[in-house]
Amino acid sequence: MDDAIAEWNDEALCERVARKDEAAFDVLVERYRQRAYRLAWSFLRNADDARDLSQEAFLRLYQTAGSFRGRARFSTWFYRIVVNLCLDHRRKHRWWRTMLMWSGEGNDPRGALLERQPAPRVDPVDRLGREQIMTVLWKAVEDLSPQQRAALVLQVQEELSTSEIAAVLGCSEATVRVHLHRALASLRKSVRDD
Repeated sequence: MDDAIAEWNDEALCERVARKDEAAFDVLVERYRQRAYRLAWSFLRNADDARDLSQEAFLRLYQTAGSFRGRARFSTWFYRIVVNLCLDHRRKHRWWRTMLMWSGEGNDPRGALLERQPAPRVDPVDRLGREQIMTVLWKAVEDLSPQQRAALVLQVQEELSTSEIAAVLGCSEATVRVHLHRALASLRKSVRDD
């Protein structure tokens, strides 16, 4: 890979991808691969589906890069592709809710990162408590409406601003704030009730 191209900003790389520059595409894939997977996993809670949808998002990026107009940051535009694919997938596959959380190997979105880092020593009782809390929390997140869940994941996991979330979801900033407020209220209630 050309070292000079790796230094380019995302928007310039997307312009090159629109002209079918595969080196530019490779750089964007490398930059966004983990983020796309994590975002998809947060919506779908299934490693295989998250991998498939994040790969599909990159295919869409390659096919539609010419439609990127630079009105928002590239990351906002790309996250919108990922979120829309996830929402479409959830609408088509309602059965996913019946799957047990944390079932099977490879369902942890941090899997690739954890493989490279030594596992910290954790007291088994403390670990069990955290796992129970995470199970309750993820169950509560799964019960949120798709828009509330999207807003919450984009803010907490991807650290997007309210205006960036509004651009990804195609709604106003006020609507994003309402989604976030309702999501947090719902999570608080679920955790308290459990």
